[in-house]
Amino acid sequence: MKKYIDDFTVVQNRRLNDEYVILTLKLDRELPEILPGQFAEVKVESGVNTLLRRPISIHDVDEKSREIKLLVQEIGEGTRLMGALQEGDTLNLVYPLGNSFSKPQTKEVLLVGGGCGVAPLLYLGRKLKEAGITPRFLLGARSSDGLIALDEYEKVGEVNVTTEDGSVGTKGFVIHHPLMRTDSPVYDHIYTCGPDAMMRVVAKYAGNHNIKCEVSLENHMACGIGVCLCCVTDTVDGHKCTCTDGPVFDSTYLKW
Repeated sequence: MKKYIDDFTVVQNRRLNDEYVILTLKLDRELPEILPGQFAEVKVESGVNTLLRRPISIHDVDEKSREIKLLVQEIGEGTRLMGALQEGDTLNLVYPLGNSFSKPQTKEVLLVGGGCGVAPLLYLGRKLKEAGITPRFLLGARSSDGLIALDEYEKVGEVNVTTEDGSVGTKGFVIHHPLMRTDSPVYDHIYTCGPDAMMRVVAKYAGNHNIKCEVSLENHMACGIGVCLCCVTDTVDGHKCTCTDGPVFDSTYLKW
């Protein structure tokens, strides 16, 4: 797919809590095609230590309004500066980067996300719904404060949650939810994004039940075009760049 470098205008900065914001960005022309699972490299201005762009998953897309949303977790100088952006500010993106989630061959799908890894699953769920598939979400967080914008996911499909402290939903990790404990799962395809340890367990469960599983890796991706090689991951075909060969991989392709 063709890549673009564009200036977007911030039309909304929705603060979810002390850690997360959702930036809504508008382009002054028609958006190019963006697929679920792809990401953008974001230029962060005015930071002392922000020479490199920040890779951010594309959270949602509205073609009619020419808007995209980025879910930003403030964990360093670059993302904190992004979190401080105001309406009318400009943000430069290189996008859409990477590959995408595949179209399922079944209508029984489960989308599993943890922490900021829930970001690409909203747009994926929306596209699935448009295709006549009602997605089932399983979203995990440390506590209720970490469950991000559940109202948006509830508009798209069935939402199930876990929290490590038990404040909402099933207590524990996503693998402790009944959807991941059954020996007779009703879904045939799992999409997952989140902490590496979580995805490994989800992939193992999928393998044990002969379920197709796609994982979206969260490796550090400094350039986004396969040049810097800081995001390589080990696969059955050797080392591959997460930013160009991924970030989405079939779980059986990775040497976990």
